[in-house]
Amino acid sequence: MLETIAIVLVILWVLGLVSSTSIGGFIHVLLVIALIVILIRVIQGRR
Repeated sequence: MLETIAIVLVILWVLGLVSSTSIGGFIHVLLVIALIVILIRVIQGRR
């Protein structure tokens, strides 16, 4: 579940980089959320 959310957020971030829209700040917030989700997933996987 978390991996799917992270992948979707990363894809949205990449699409935001490709398209020159004014919601760049929102896209970068999505990137930070995706990285946090990935880190949580890695930490939970090692337990």
